[in-house]
Amino acid sequence: MAQLITILVLVFSGWWLYRRFVSDARKLAEKSRRAEKERQTGAIGTLVKDPATGEYRLKRDGE
Repeated sequence: MAQLITILVLVFSGWWLYRRFVSDARKLAEKSRRAEKERQTGAIGTLVKDPATGEYRLKRDGE
């Protein structure tokens, strides 16, 4: 029984690490794509509209 629990913990941990790796890779690819597009257009940053106030601001890294 202990071996089954150990195997299940290892499988779950491996799955969780894989999902985390894929998520981080997607974020990095999107950030790279955005930076490349900004470099091509000569932009300093990307503007996003705040729906509450209607004002534009620079897009932050976590968005």
